[in-house]
Amino acid sequence: MKRCRIVVAVATITCSLVLVSSVAAKEKDNPKSAKQVDSGSFSVMMSGVRVATETFSIQQGATGSKISSQFKSAEGEQVAEQSSELELTPSAEIRKYEWKATAPEKASATVLPNDAFLVESYTVGGDNKPSAQNFLLPASTSILDDYFFIQREVLAWKYLASACKNEKGNLNCPRQKVQFGALNPHARTSMSVTIEFSGKDKVTLGGAERELSKFVLSSEAGDWTFWLDDQLKLVRLRSETGTEIVRD
Repeated sequence: MKRCRIVVAVATITCSLVLVSSVAAKEKDNPKSAKQVDSGSFSVMMSGVRVATETFSIQQGATGSKISSQFKSAEGEQVAEQSSELELTPSAEIRKYEWKATAPEKASATVLPNDAFLVESYTVGGDNKPSAQNFLLPASTSILDDYFFIQREVLAWKYLASACKNEKGNLNCPRQKVQFGALNPHARTSMSVTIEFSGKDKVTLGGAERELSKFVLSSEAGDWTFWLDDQLKLVRLRSETGTEIVRD
């Protein structure tokens, strides 16, 4: 069994790990086609109470992939609204990333690759002239922004494509940490993260018990445990502090 290239197209693997080259070849006949490989919403839960919702979609075509997300929360009179759009090349490198906040205050950021750098231009509040910050990071860096949890699914697919194998229908991942570079544009910080496979886990979701693949995403900011279903889609994410994200 060959390993896939590290691309978002691994979402289509139910994990037979189809080769990206064969997917791209089929789409060359219709270059305008784009397949939606995932969409839906996540509930953001704190102490068992839903405090926010993220609505997302992932589209993949011959020219690359687009991950779109909208985040909205309301606690009392406080409302937070943000949106993001991540464009990736067919080899899963950053082509462009944008996020915007409309509440409680306006802010925006754009990340573009420039040679060996990622350049982030951002505005905060009433600023009309954007500021810029350079990061000595390659375009292959993963975006892990605050509030956009679907980006953790994209990173999980990178991990699966680069580190795991499908052996007779069984996902075989190393029981060791695999490291990735990441950028958090909202916080304007770069970081190193690791993912480690923890085996199968029985989890009760929506009143039904399911067997899911369990992983741990670690960084200096803390650990997140996440679970993927048989279609390799993110269905649950939980932080050390108890914040929980569940697919609706």
